[in-house]
Amino acid sequence: MTEKPRAADPGTTGSAPGGSATAGKGAGEEPRVVIRDKRKIGKTTEQAVTDTSAADAAADAPAEGLVEEAEVVVDEIEGEADAPVSGPPVVDAPAQPTEEAAAANAPLGAELESLRAELDERTRDVQRVSAEYANYRKRVDRDRSLVQEQATGTVLTALLPILDDLDRAREHGDLVGPFGSVADQLTAALGKFGLTAFGEQGDPFDPTRHEAVAHQTSADVTEPTCVQVMRRGYQLGERLLRPALVAVADPE
Repeated sequence: MTEKPRAADPGTTGSAPGGSATAGKGAGEEPRVVIRDKRKIGKTTEQAVTDTSAADAAADAPAEGLVEEAEVVVDEIEGEADAPVSGPPVVDAPAQPTEEAAAANAPLGAELESLRAELDERTRDVQRVSAEYANYRKRVDRDRSLVQEQATGTVLTALLPILDDLDRAREHGDLVGPFGSVADQLTAALGKFGLTAFGEQGDPFDPTRHEAVAHQTSADVTEPTCVQVMRRGYQLGERLLRPALVAVADPE
């Protein structure tokens, strides 16, 4: 048989494809292989890069779908939270005060009660003073009116004799001309102060307003009646200044 030629040993020859090895290496060491890619980037390589980007985009697509699904779930949860809850409202029970808090608030409560009591007392004082002042004003107004009425009555009482003389002159027919005009003006002026005359013949006898100086019986009357007026009486408002002097006739 013919013996095939043996390939040259890289360790012995010291050469290798794409590189060289030193002769000092031992026979048991593996040779170092260096691969150099000297291919040029062309249309084929750009197509490969484009395919790689499309693959990455396709890989990201399921993730985006998952995000959308997650957002839908969150929206559903928020909708359920916004939905009205049927049934009675839930009210939190008030916190029970502790003993320490009660002990700390005890001085404040006592001070508050003291202030309230003082406020009530001052309010009662103000109300009492207001009532006393209102009564004082009413009493002063009443006293002022009474004093004014008394002063007016005193002056008018001093003028009553003059009015009596005018009445007698009128009965005798002497109150005529200018003198009669002056008498009428004086009577009207005194009437503005509230002076009114009473006591006419035929008036029912009133012991509170009439003073009887004569008494007789008559078949012409059915009750005590003033049959003669000797002097008219006068009053100021409701106040009697002078009673009328009359002669009274009783029924038979």
